[in-house]
Amino acid sequence: MSRQDSVSEVPLFHEDENAFRERKSKIKHPLACFFHLFFRTSAILIYLFCEFLSRSFIANMVTIILLLSCDFWTVKNVTGRLLVGLRWWNQVDEDGHSHWMFESRSKTNKNVVSNSDSRIFWIGLIMCPMFWAFFMFSSLFSFNIKWLAVVIMGVVLQWANLYGYVRCKVGGATKLKNMASNYFGLKLFRKVVNTPGGP
Repeated sequence: MSRQDSVSEVPLFHEDENAFRERKSKIKHPLACFFHLFFRTSAILIYLFCEFLSRSFIANMVTIILLLSCDFWTVKNVTGRLLVGLRWWNQVDEDGHSHWMFESRSKTNKNVVSNSDSRIFWIGLIMCPMFWAFFMFSSLFSFNIKWLAVVIMGVVLQWANLYGYVRCKVGGATKLKNMASNYFGLKLFRKVVNTPGGP
């Protein structure tokens, strides 16, 4: 596997444009899509409705942490590879320094990522950490300290996967910083060009 930027596939000469779109937009990995969303949404739903499910705080906490752990492992090791062709891990060298490693499918691989799989992956990966961040702030402001450990665990695990896959998709930290500065530089340039000049 090697670093790959997003490459779009073009239809072959004998393929109709609509047939090409249909083939590309079908869900190729329905089971992976299901488990990508199942563990994350189950943890959120149990957190929201835990008082209705069980009166035991410990049972709810353990269930949520198990679901979050299953989600972290599934997204990091299975659905990232199948749905978007990306993989990341953290490796510690002999000196004790931590190195983030990123991989993506090679360009020669014929297994094309479908738009539907990719959309499901990224929506689930981005939306769920926002819920956990909201839960963290609501736990802090409502002084619900007993749930704070569970919510922090949700934030850490969800954001670690999000960070890993965004770095994997976009590239290293310098490329991410360059993209942000280019975006804001372009916005500033457009604003300066569009303002009426002169006294």
